[in-house]
Amino acid sequence: METELRHEPDLARYTLWQDGRTVGLADYRVTPSEVRFIHTEVDPAHRRQGIAGRLIEFALDDVHARTDLRVVAECSYVEKWIDDHAEYQDLLTRGT
Repeated sequence: METELRHEPDLARYTLWQDGRTVGLADYRVTPSEVRFIHTEVDPAHRRQGIAGRLIEFALDDVHARTDLRVVAECSYVEKWIDDHAEYQDLLTRGT
C-alpha cells in the first residue's frame, strides 16, 4: 500500500493518501500570529490504523519547520494529540 502525506496550502489542508485516495485530512486556518487546526477527519474504513496521528505529526512538523506561528488546536483530536506528545507543546506558546 502506497502512502503519501501532503500539504495542500491552496485548500488550507494537510492530507494523507493511500493508493491514490485521500483517506485523512486536517483543515486549518492561518491568522497573522497563529495556525488554527479546526478539523481532522479519517475515512471510516481506515480508522484505527494510526492515520490521524501520522497526519497531525506531519502537519505540526511542517508548521514548525516553515513558520514561527503559534498553533491553536480548535479540533479536539489535535488538542489531545498535542497533550499526549509533550515534545510538540512548545508550538502552543510560540510567538506569544
